[in-house]
Amino acid sequence: MDRLMATRVFVEVVDRGSQTAAAEHLDISRAMVSRYLAALEGWVGARLLHRTTRKLSLTQVGNELLPHCREMLLTAEAMRSTGLKANEGPSGNLRITCSQAFAQAWLSPVLVEYLALYPDTSVDVLISSQAENLVEEGIDLALRFTNRLDPNLVARQLGTCHSVVCASPGYLARAGVAQQPYELAAHNCLSYSYFGRSVWHFEGEGEQMEVAVSGNLSSNDSGVLLEAAVAGAGICMQPLFAAAPLLASGRLTRLLPHWQPQSLGIYAIYASRRQMLPALRSLLDFLAQRLADDPLWQAH
Repeated sequence: MDRLMATRVFVEVVDRGSQTAAAEHLDISRAMVSRYLAALEGWVGARLLHRTTRKLSLTQVGNELLPHCREMLLTAEAMRSTGLKANEGPSGNLRITCSQAFAQAWLSPVLVEYLALYPDTSVDVLISSQAENLVEEGIDLALRFTNRLDPNLVARQLGTCHSVVCASPGYLARAGVAQQPYELAAHNCLSYSYFGRSVWHFEGEGEQMEVAVSGNLSSNDSGVLLEAAVAGAGICMQPLFAAAPLLASGRLTRLLPHWQPQSLGIYAIYASRRQMLPALRSLLDFLAQRLADDPLWQAH
């Protein structure tokens, strides 16, 4: 029996949580899924999955084997792609992870453009702001905003994310307008909880300034903070790409226009440079070009 296909079946069963779901995705029968799993277990010489009527879980051997199976499938895809003719273009499925705000505000329409340009590709977007083990999670690309990138990661900087400080007209009418960064310490500031103690960094008027801010609401999702700011809860510092529509509509007002909040690098993180799929390489180049062409991401 095809061991590569058996490996693919095993990974799909784990990722989709059941043999039935894997069979539907692979367009094969459930009985064939069971045969492939049995064949793979026979080849390995150990049981890989605990199967019950209610749930499916990995054995210790299965848990140890899973990342090797993912790497095997990645290598097989790279070998297949190497033989493609240059004019055929990239193909295959890419699994991407990024934050919800970035996916909704910017990435989604750009992916639609990419998929129209390369119709033999497909993309699966996983919403997450947490660090992942790319190989174990079967992720081809993680898009992250940070200035503290782990030097051990394989990454490429695609652009720069600028931020703005803003609040609703109602809040400003009630609490006053901050004219200098240090005045933010007296306001209710809505903070991003992943960053721990909130210190906002600014550069402008020939100097740099750090301001320790506090408030009664924090979140690990920028959308929550933006909606709270629109509702008049306080002042927030948000990525320009997320706040731009609300600033344009007048629902939020930009503060401290002569002071630039600290920007963040936009990084593409992936498993390997040596075994990069053509589809992944073309997507990285496409995203980098779109970021370079979009005024939201230009230097201010």
